[in-house]
Amino acid sequence: MSLVARHLEDGGIPTVIAGSARDIVEESGVPRFVFTDFPLGNPTGKPYDVEMQQAIVSTCLETLERAWEPRTTIQTPFVWDDDNDDSWRAQFMLVDESNRETLAQAGDDRRNAQKAAKIQGKGRE
Repeated sequence: MSLVARHLEDGGIPTVIAGSARDIVEESGVPRFVFTDFPLGNPTGKPYDVEMQQAIVSTCLETLERAWEPRTTIQTPFVWDDDNDDSWRAQFMLVDESNRETLAQAGDDRRNAQKAAKIQGKGRE
């Protein structure tokens, strides 16, 4: 997404990236970035939290309008878990003895489904 934004900017189309991977997005040099410190896949807020999502999208639009300096990063004030902001980090993408077998089976199932789809000529689904 960062590379697409840079290409659009080169063509005169202003962009804002909403993201959760601050180090990666900033390193790629996007002009405007709204950072939300949430698990990957949730850059515009918690699922089903419409009020939060609208606030983050509003921040993106305000950033598009007001950020004239290159490589501007705005951090939203939201936290994932009000009781312990870092609690999601301990569990995010965790693989341990409690879930290793289930995750391995899910991976095998996905690879088998992809192989079957490829044989049938369906490609990715």
